[in-house]
Amino acid sequence: MLTLWGRGGDHRFCDGHSRRSFLKIGGLAMGGLVLPDLLRAEETTRAASPVGPRAAGSSHKAVIMIYLTGGPSHQDTFDLKPEAPESIRGEYRPIDTRVPGIQICEHLPRLAGLMDKVAVVRSIVGLRDEHSSAQTITGYSMGQADREGRPNFGSVIARVQGPVDPVVPPFIDLSPVMQHRPYSSPGPGFLGHTYKPARMEGEDLALLKPPADVPPTRFDRRRALLGQFDQFRRCADTVEVGGMDSAYRRAFDVLTSDKVARALDLSREDPRLRARYGFGSPQHIDDAAPRYNDQFLMARRLVEAGVRCVTIAFGSWDMHGNNFVRLKQQLPIFDQAVSALIEDIHNRGLEKDVTVVAWGDFGRTPKINKTAGRDHWSRVSMAMLAGGGMRVGQVIGSTDKLGGSAASRPVHYQDVLATIYHNMGIDPHTFINDRANRPVSILPPTTEPIHELV
Repeated sequence: MLTLWGRGGDHRFCDGHSRRSFLKIGGLAMGGLVLPDLLRAEETTRAASPVGPRAAGSSHKAVIMIYLTGGPSHQDTFDLKPEAPESIRGEYRPIDTRVPGIQICEHLPRLAGLMDKVAVVRSIVGLRDEHSSAQTITGYSMGQADREGRPNFGSVIARVQGPVDPVVPPFIDLSPVMQHRPYSSPGPGFLGHTYKPARMEGEDLALLKPPADVPPTRFDRRRALLGQFDQFRRCADTVEVGGMDSAYRRAFDVLTSDKVARALDLSREDPRLRARYGFGSPQHIDDAAPRYNDQFLMARRLVEAGVRCVTIAFGSWDMHGNNFVRLKQQLPIFDQAVSALIEDIHNRGLEKDVTVVAWGDFGRTPKINKTAGRDHWSRVSMAMLAGGGMRVGQVIGSTDKLGGSAASRPVHYQDVLATIYHNMGIDPHTFINDRANRPVSILPPTTEPIHELV
């Protein structure tokens, strides 16, 4: 709830209200993102960094991260072991892809046809056995991220580069809050509330809809708030308020702009393209994420609208039992959505600027358990990457004949984050200041972008 006016304080504006009470306006938020703070931060970021908002009509670097909640089985997706014993290899057969010599699962045929636009890392190491998005999204284990306040990588991008467009948040999180809370997206950590992702759901999304779609009572309240703000602005012409007028005026510009809402409105898309992405369902699977293909199309539309980072969570991959029956249902839905996203990015000429990454908590055990499932296996995992101007059409690293450990070119999971930062034009070893104004490195000095990709 937005409270513009209150009581208390000794410095009064022309209507009798105090400056101190006006400063309580911090409730003006969009999905938890405090807009006046964001807008003031944008000015600070532009002053401190050579990377600033783009010129009208120019392109910008962006990233779409797809978090595969629960940890997918690498042996049943991108690293099949057809020569392994039956208790290891599972039920699926590998199929050839567009790139000679590379095979993936039979239930990923669309990705197989796009393998020249995809890179697969089969030898991710360094992960811990923990069901959490922290490692893939902050670059640190859940415990370390909590102790040190390590921020979401999208928050880092927002802090270093700021918004592309004044009325579009630099970081939007489409991932829902999940029943297993550690799956849900980490917050901004030591960067503070200003760099929290904008969440586009429920009442937060309703705030951003164009006036024609907003109920009359809501629009009347918005208009009344704008009237109050105009009254303050008239007073501010004669009272020094240290830049508050500009920040709050632009905050209202964000709330009255329909640019983000239009990007999220999939009815504006060609029905044939929307059908290519598939629809899925917003219903959560188990305690994890839904199989909701609309998020993939929303993500592409959002980066075109000026968002720098979009995060998605897809499906439940924690299959301790009935692994092969469940994957047979889930893999085709994922295959349709992610292949459409990659294809769409190329068709729109965005493949140099938009990085796509899909990965999860860890890998799964080589040995199939007694309930036809695979258990947690943090020793080795995989990641799929596309776009971002990377050298794609290749597989990096390999696992042993059972898929139990990295046999060649082990890639630390933090190096995947380093690659994302590199693609965004950010040095992963850059120091950023925490809330106490102490310099903290984004990633450890041992990390480096994956050289085969960049």
